[in-house]
Amino acid sequence: MLKFNQENYLKVTLGAVGLRGEIEAKVDEISKKKFKNIFLLGSGGSIAIMYPFEYMLNSISTIPTYAEIASEFMLQNHKQFGEDSLVILSSLSGTTAETVAAAEFCKQKGATTLGLVGEMGTALANIVDYPIANYAENDFAADSINLQMYIVIFRLIHNNGEFQDYERFISQLEAIPDQLVQVKQDSDKKAEEFANKYKDETYHMLVGSGTAWGRTYAYSMCVLEEMQWIPTKAIHAAEFFHGTIEIVDENMSMILLKSEDETRPLMDRVENFANDFTKKLTIFDTKDYALEGISTEFRKYLAPLVLATALQRVSIHLENKRGHSLDKRRYYRTLAY
Repeated sequence: MLKFNQENYLKVTLGAVGLRGEIEAKVDEISKKKFKNIFLLGSGGSIAIMYPFEYMLNSISTIPTYAEIASEFMLQNHKQFGEDSLVILSSLSGTTAETVAAAEFCKQKGATTLGLVGEMGTALANIVDYPIANYAENDFAADSINLQMYIVIFRLIHNNGEFQDYERFISQLEAIPDQLVQVKQDSDKKAEEFANKYKDETYHMLVGSGTAWGRTYAYSMCVLEEMQWIPTKAIHAAEFFHGTIEIVDENMSMILLKSEDETRPLMDRVENFANDFTKKLTIFDTKDYALEGISTEFRKYLAPLVLATALQRVSIHLENKRGHSLDKRRYYRTLAY
């Protein structure tokens, strides 16, 4: 496959699930502190990663959970936040300014903090109470963080007396890296065809819901806009018919990201509409991937991981067909603003 180093990918993903023992030990220690709620903080791609886990926590657990954009959170004076809150943050570089500032803010308030980073010794790792590090290149960051987040979040739920299938689920997750390679292989032809067809497209609409919403938001803003400079709109399927519907015509490129969770009927409704009113419809659906070894009842949780993995192939082929490097920036981390 174009620009895919399988050895490095497996090193990253196996490294993430290989942290299971360390993560469980730290989460078990946190659980003994009897925190009252969970705050999932981040900026850009890192808050997008948190949205599906907020959805899962609120669907499975009685632990109150809030996913908040780091810079707004620090100004909001959130009345549910306090010294008995657990805060989870992530930054691959460990230097994302807003995330580092939020971690410092939370620590000063006395909250318990856990941070996922790519390297120890970075600013975020040095601030949080419980740092967890797994080295990853930027193109595999989402896979690394997602895998670690499953262990963190589902261990917290399990320790709360909920989700009794924890051992079976995480044991299956430990074996998923090879299946993710298969997802890439299965997606590659479709990704290349998409890039060929839409390399000159000037606008895309991305629609998602439930466990797929975070990846929808992230792919729109952090990849197509940030890395390819293509204007987009990310719209939640539940909101699509409340305004956005009016800008759809036969030339509107629509990309639907479908999960197998409870919100799938919302996506089916959008898909039915799109089939009638645009000639430019692309669908990435977790149902299309075998995911051997994953029990049917767990598939609905894996949309963030599976879709991120599949869409990485789209990114690579867009980069190639458009001649626009995924690393090229005009403003982000190139000047002060």
